[in-house]
Amino acid sequence: MNKIIKKVSRAIQVVLLAPIKLPGKALQVLKYIAVGLGIIETVLNNEEDKPLETERKEDRDADDD
Repeated sequence: MNKIIKKVSRAIQVVLLAPIKLPGKALQVLKYIAVGLGIIETVLNNEEDKPLETERKEDRDADDD
């Protein structure tokens, strides 16, 4: 799922940076979608990092006993 989000995000960025004229509403919609995908991507990356941190804390607690 993360790969799909990254590819769609990159495609939207290409469209936004391309020197083409888009209707104002379409441009605004694409910007909001790009922001939303960026937020989702950040949340997914943070979720992947958290289990490693909790496992390390559990290992430290087990070693203390």
